[in-house]
Amino acid sequence: MKKNKYVVYWLLTGCFLIFIMVLVGGITRLTHSGLSISDYKLIQGTIPPMNEQEWQEAFELYQQYPEYQKLNNHFGIEEFKDIYFWEWLHRVIGRFIGVVFIIPFLFFLFTKKLDRPTIKKAIILLFMGGFQGFLGWYMVKSGLVDRPDVSHFRLAAHLTTAFITFAYSLWVALDLIYPERKEINTKIRNLIRFGLVVLLLQIIWGAFVAGLDAGFIHNHWPLMSDGKLIHETVYIEQQPVIKNFYEGKSGVQFVHRYLAYIVVAFIALIWYRTRKIETTALQEKGLKTLLALVFVQFLLGVLTLIYAVPLWLGIAHQIGAFFLLAAMTFTLHRFSK
Repeated sequence: MKKNKYVVYWLLTGCFLIFIMVLVGGITRLTHSGLSISDYKLIQGTIPPMNEQEWQEAFELYQQYPEYQKLNNHFGIEEFKDIYFWEWLHRVIGRFIGVVFIIPFLFFLFTKKLDRPTIKKAIILLFMGGFQGFLGWYMVKSGLVDRPDVSHFRLAAHLTTAFITFAYSLWVALDLIYPERKEINTKIRNLIRFGLVVLLLQIIWGAFVAGLDAGFIHNHWPLMSDGKLIHETVYIEQQPVIKNFYEGKSGVQFVHRYLAYIVVAFIALIWYRTRKIETTALQEKGLKTLLALVFVQFLLGVLTLIYAVPLWLGIAHQIGAFFLLAAMTFTLHRFSK
């Protein structure tokens, strides 16, 4: 750790900034601010409109697109400024992350602070960050054509890539913090790996729910509307039936609801299986954190649904997913190396 401490600080700073970016991205989504900036200017876009004329030009550009024409044609320039702020902040943080990653990377590279494996991992992170930026542009583009909303598939790709980039950044930092190798229990490691896959699937369907505004229906728990385990709208909104589970509002919410039970069950199983083996202090800390966070996240999900996604609960639920992924990544690392 001492040898690589500045590299570790750099990677953990990247993790923190990705967390902030996802937080602001969640606010951007829940305040319906994501289509307020319709042009993409990599350098000039870091500076917001600075006077009334520039604000008027930005507002007139916004008025040319479906969101204003079909949803927000009652907006004045002050309402436009409110939604513009969150999307601008989200984009600026993305650019800042790029600078924070690239400049220290070049410094560490030229001063030979990075070994060959870390250089390869850092290049992968660089690609992931660039791809994340592309997906953001690709997502916004889908809401500027016919309908005043972005594709939920593109939203899910954008959000999930951010989560994975965060997890991989944390993993690379953990490789440097804990360079020693130890004997591993492959059965437990593989069980945690599978748990991570299930958690990522849940994150993807959570993004589908957000993208389709599917959190505003069936606001009951533990059953859906009309006291039903599976409401009939789950399988009649789309044809063929299978399409309901990735494009229908009720079907997507149904998957997200019941996949939550599977995530809880998997993490409980991981904790139970590790009771029968000898664990280190760090492994134990990871397991306890994982178990506590999954129940907090489940509770947040239930409250978010019951109260029909108020802004603070929607953000808290997204943050909970972030912390849960961090705990899963840490636990997997401690059982893998």
